[in-house]
Amino acid sequence: MDELSLYILDIAYNSIRAKATHITIKIIDSIKDNIIHITIKDDGTGMSEEMVNKVIDPFYTTRTTRKVGLGIPMLKQNAELTGGYLNITSKENVGTTIDVTFIKDNIDTPVMGDLIESILTLIQADESIDYYFEYTSDEGNFILDTNEMKEILGEVPINEPEVLLWIKDYMKEGLYEIIR
Repeated sequence: MDELSLYILDIAYNSIRAKATHITIKIIDSIKDNIIHITIKDDGTGMSEEMVNKVIDPFYTTRTTRKVGLGIPMLKQNAELTGGYLNITSKENVGTTIDVTFIKDNIDTPVMGDLIESILTLIQADESIDYYFEYTSDEGNFILDTNEMKEILGEVPINEPEVLLWIKDYMKEGLYEIIR
């Protein structure tokens, strides 16, 4: 993968497969600090310490549809190529947190990609999952909290096409102000 938004999508789908009901995605994108830091945290089934050590191995996967799991190992390798790192903390029956940092001005740092479409894909995948998305740059901060939106929407499902179009416009407007 050559876009950070696709890594975020992949890791969040791992959270969904781990039965998460709340997924937090935070991005710090700072020219001043010369970093892109991404945190993805869930309340899924979590992993043992042994499993955490295995998931960074590209030849290990829990899926039965293929024999390799490249998402996290490739993310780790890409981060380290820039001088950054990947850290996974997890506790069984509590959840998992993945922190990854890239050095922003390194030539090997992937582009962000279509972050809005990745977040929308997650929201429409399963309306029962709550997402807290926060993007912070040197210019400001943008937050999208689907739990708050669901309270406002009442009986209207958050993954209705009209609602998703509104969320897309809301994200475009909010992120445009802080991503230059």
